Amino acid sequence: MRGLIDRFRASAYRRVDPPLVEFEDSLLDGAGTATAPHTFRLMDPVSQRMMGVRADMTVQVARIATSRLIKAPRPLRLCYAGPVLRVRGSQLRPERQVTQAGCEIYGADQAEADAEIIAVAADALHAVGAKDLSADLSLPTIVPAVFDDLGLDAKTRKNARLALDRKDAHDVAALGGEAATRLGALLDASGLARRALEKLNSIPLPPAAEAERARLARVMDLLEDAVPELALTVDPVEHRGFEYQTGLSFTLFAKGVRGELGRGGRYSAGSDGTTTEPATGFSLYLDSVLRAVPAAARPVTVYLPANTKPKQAAALRQAGWCTLSGLITVSDIKAEARRLDCTHYFDPAQGDAPCPLD
Repeated sequence: MRGLIDRFRASAYRRVDPPLVEFEDSLLDGAGTATAPHTFRLMDPVSQRMMGVRADMTVQVARIATSRLIKAPRPLRLCYAGPVLRVRGSQLRPERQVTQAGCEIYGADQAEADAEIIAVAADALHAVGAKDLSADLSLPTIVPAVFDDLGLDAKTRKNARLALDRKDAHDVAALGGEAATRLGALLDASGLARRALEKLNSIPLPPAAEAERARLARVMDLLEDAVPELALTVDPVEHRGFEYQTGLSFTLFAKGVRGELGRGGRYSAGSDGTTTEPATGFSLYLDSVLRAVPAAARPVTVYLPANTKPKQAAALRQAGWCTLSGLITVSDIKAEARRLDCTHYFDPAQGDAPCPLD
């Protein structure tokens, strides 16, 4: 977590720390409504009001940006890290308690902000040792725009959405007519980014969807220049997990690592209907990230015998050593250091420098 936060701050993202538990009416307001089915609830014994344990930190950070930091210059860049708890996991993420770390940009509606947020996520993951990263880009607003353009009724929309979620080409074709043709083409326009974009460009889309397609092309160009080692794929019909996203979204993976490392995208920040502003961001899931990075090295620790002078111990820590102080006098310093899993021991009789264990 420290390594990720350091990389976020290196790109001028300021850290905020929202509370773990909040009153339900504020936690689940606005965009937080989408997290209601995932939220554990409890009653405050003092006020007798219902409270919720956060299931996602993004909506909390958005509320900070549009309330306490409403007068801060835009674009406003914030980062965060902390635990979240969910009623149930997903197929990709079965864990119910996870630690999130992420970044958000408020007040910027440009494709450059979308590209920056993805690049910052990739940079932070690379910095902590994750390799072979990929970003799957999604356009969750395209399918609803096509539904509207086709004039589909509620029942047909439901059937079409289920078929697209299952990636079931047969059921999409069973819709018949123009719906089968255009939605089938969208379903086929997935895979490696350039190939997918070429197919998307051949599909007639309504104006709102055309704008998203153009944004996707711009973001791809920016990412290929900023993070050429990041593999890009596109899935224009994916929307699960992006319920409150209002534009280009993405999921991050590492080759050979189970589960997604994180996800993010564009949304509208604000809860009262008058202070909304464009935003984009991402959340990384630390349990998955840990599976994608090298195992932690054994810590370099110096065992200090019980008679070590405080000034000597302080000098070692000042020099960068981690020290473990003995509490009782022992006859064999080396044996005690080894028993306590230290890598070095300090023996004043052998000089001021720690001695490595054989």
